[in-house]
Parts: sequence; C-alpha cells; structure tokens
Amino acid sequence: MATDAFEEIVADFEFLDEWEDRYRYVIDRGKAMEPLEDALKVPSTKVDGCASQVWLHPRIESGVFSFDGDSDAMIVRGLIAVLRALYNGLPVTEVPGVDAGGELARLGLNDHLSSQRSNGLRAMIERIRSVAAEAA
Repeated sequence: MATDAFEEIVADFEFLDEWEDRYRYVIDRGKAMEPLEDALKVPSTKVDGCASQVWLHPRIESGVFSFDGDSDAMIVRGLIAVLRALYNGLPVTEVPGVDAGGELARLGLNDHLSSQRSNGLRAMIERIRSVAAEAA
C-alpha cells in the first residue's frame, strides 16, 4: 500500500550498495525539502520523544492526508522526507493502516539508526497516525 513516491525511494535504495550512500541519500532528500515556516514551529507541532527538535504540520484537504515537517538534525530531516513519501497523498482513512515499520524495513533503516533515532522515528509515525485517526 506504499505510494509511488515511496516505491521510488525503495528502487533508489536497491542501487545503493553502501550504507553510507543510503545515509547520504536520505540526508539529500531532507535537504531538498522546503523548510517549515518558523510560524509553524510551535509546541502543538513539536514531536516529543525525539532527541532532536522535530516539527510535523499535518494537513487534510478533501480527505487526502499530507504533512510538512522539519528538524534541526540533517538525518532526521531526511527521515521526515521519507515519511512524507510514505504518507503524503493517501486518503486520510488509509493512513492509520499503513505498516510503516514494514515499509521502512524494506529500506533497512532499522538496522542502521541509533536507538534514539529509531525512537524518534516511531514518535513521528505515532503522531501521523493519531492525527489521521482523529480526522478520519
């Protein structure tokens, strides 16, 4: 049930043999992302449970889920970009059913992130799911 944008990341990862290249790829995805407006970096958009500063700003328009996000850590910005590829454009009712752990496992991220980063990633996924579930 992954989006085309996420499938593109999976395909790109298959061409990158070295984990350092994959790490750089994730960071580059984050660098390419528009920064979140400072006005949206408020307590209500801040994600608790992340070692770095993380903000997620979800939007639901005509039943379609999307979000923007930002972080002060380059790798986390990249992870936000990966999550955007996974979730943005889905019907809001489908968001809670996405097996984010399973999809991200296809990238092998779990094996290469510190436990702190993994916890932060889980916190971001939980925020996305809860916002979508409330809206649905």
